[in-house]
Amino acid sequence: MKKKKIAPVIYIILCFIFLYLPIVVTMVYSFNSSKSLTKFESFSLRWYENLFSNGEIMNAVYVSVTIALLATAISTILGTITAIGLSKSRKVLKEVIINVNNIPIMNPDIVTAIGLMILFSSMKMEKGYLTMLLAHVAFCTPYVITSVYPKVRNLDPNLANAAMDLGATPFQALTKVILPMLKEGIFAGVLLAFTMSFDDFVISYFVTGNGVSNISIIVYNMTKRTNPTINALSTLVILVIVITLVVINVIPIMVRKKRERKAILIEKPQELKEE
Repeated sequence: MKKKKIAPVIYIILCFIFLYLPIVVTMVYSFNSSKSLTKFESFSLRWYENLFSNGEIMNAVYVSVTIALLATAISTILGTITAIGLSKSRKVLKEVIINVNNIPIMNPDIVTAIGLMILFSSMKMEKGYLTMLLAHVAFCTPYVITSVYPKVRNLDPNLANAAMDLGATPFQALTKVILPMLKEGIFAGVLLAFTMSFDDFVISYFVTGNGVSNISIIVYNMTKRTNPTINALSTLVILVIVITLVVINVIPIMVRKKRERKAILIEKPQELKEE
């Protein structure tokens, strides 16, 4: 019995080591004073100084963050509206749209990238920031629809009509009744869209131009030669993600505990009065 219990634990530990050890090594060697990726000589912030003084990298960070935010906002709006609209559509049309929506998700990135590149070229659009943004919106929207639509299906189809019967306008029924009940699916779609956009390389590489590069393209170009500045950039990205995850998970717990304490303080005086 003990062996059966130990084996899964060992397997999980090995999986975590395989996943996180390279990240730890990257973070450690970002503080190495030399270019060596195998020998740690001494602690130094040299590569962080190079990172913040490198205009090309800072511009790539700006492009990545702004495009990820804009693509997430636009794709979330489009995806949420589409998901709500699908719930009111005919069965045949609904199935067709869902199947079409699954194509970009199942397609290899290289196929989507070439298709978008040909599309922009045929439209004689100058490749750059706008084409990259449009491409990111195009491949992020299906993921938002996939995240939101299951939540829409679980809603009572008469919910909006009930709200309007009680005096709400169609817009109020959407913003104050429907959307709050879809917030979990929308939040999942937002996280997925932002991650997909910020992480994308293949599609961005094919649709960009005029010196516009995101972090993925810059890192790809930097890997052609040994440059520990990549380690510094990766470490900062990892820290931002970790801090964001901690905040997202800790703040709701703190708010819930605060509410519980208030509820206890309110209940105690009432109990004393009854006694």
